[in-house]
Amino acid sequence: MEQLNRIELRGNVGNVRFSDVGDSRVARFSLATNFIYKGREGDAVIETTWHNIVAWSGKGMPDLSKIEKGIPLYVCGRLRSAKFTGNDGTEKQIYEVVASRIAFEDPSPMQCGL
Repeated sequence: MEQLNRIELRGNVGNVRFSDVGDSRVARFSLATNFIYKGREGDAVIETTWHNIVAWSGKGMPDLSKIEKGIPLYVCGRLRSAKFTGNDGTEKQIYEVVASRIAFEDPSPMQCGL
């Protein structure tokens, strides 16, 4: 059985942080996606989910310095979890998307190409 770890997201950028690791540039940013459904009263309900994204500069990646708060992005990548101990001594677990592809415009549905 083939294993698969792929996630595709289309949403708006929240906070952005950049850092340099050796010769590579890393962007860490949040991405908001919305799911709209009808509530019990028939009114529209918007459910927003925030995703943590990690993007490394390199082959096939756009200029990461163009990522700004509020812009729409398409992100394709894999889901990764990490555990760490917080300042308060409790063990915490986070989930983040390691991007393999980013597009700045609103593309038509496409293959992820992992």
